[in-house]
Amino acid sequence: MRKNIIAGNWKMNLDYNEGVSLFSEIVNMVKDERKGDQLVVICPPYIHLNSLAKLGGAEVKIGSQNISDNESGAFTGEISAKMVKSTGAEYVIIGHSERREYFAESDELLAAKTKKALEHHLNPIFCIGETLDERNNGSYYEVLKKQLLHGLFSLTEADFSKITIAYEPIWAIGTGLTATPEQAQDIHAFIRSEIEANYGFNVADDTSILYGGSCNPKNANELFSQKDIDGGLIGGASLKSRDFTDIIRVFNS
Repeated sequence: MRKNIIAGNWKMNLDYNEGVSLFSEIVNMVKDERKGDQLVVICPPYIHLNSLAKLGGAEVKIGSQNISDNESGAFTGEISAKMVKSTGAEYVIIGHSERREYFAESDELLAAKTKKALEHHLNPIFCIGETLDERNNGSYYEVLKKQLLHGLFSLTEADFSKITIAYEPIWAIGTGLTATPEQAQDIHAFIRSEIEANYGFNVADDTSILYGGSCNPKNANELFSQKDIDGGLIGGASLKSRDFTDIIRVFNS
């Protein structure tokens, strides 16, 4: 049975005190308002990982926004999977569109990062998505298929079963645009069909696929009511405790 997951990506926001304050609010609100068995994950900047992992407990899990594909060594400014795991974090975002675009991260590099995360018992949230041009010219199915093939489909079935996928229509991130529920469902169903073709029905049916494109309290209900949408990778709305917990509550309405 696949999980409903709400993951917050704080991106490069909030200093140390601001992060602790917001996270404490979220933990308290989740305790009071979550009635189901949703998995809640917060992915803050590196400076917060250890402190928030101690504060979150069983209520809110912690994830990193990125890791290196290297184990250790002379890689100034990088953070290894082993380091992230040592903070108490349990998840890591891999392949976010901003990493792909601004830091030129290739599918092959992301595959290496995914394997490194799994070696250190971190659960990857692997992001895929198409640009506006790719959406408009109709090539988006092939784009997504390539990202899955080169980024994930070399994994064994046992390792793939630890993956959560986040579909990010890049044209909807931070733009205020959102894929319609029907557009999002179409892509999520396509992703699940590709997983089934490579790993079989049971693995595909158990894989959580999140929507990650300007999800907010106003559109979450329509999005999450779709058959193949199992939650969200939340950006801006995760920086507001009320908005974030309102999105979590959608699963209880």
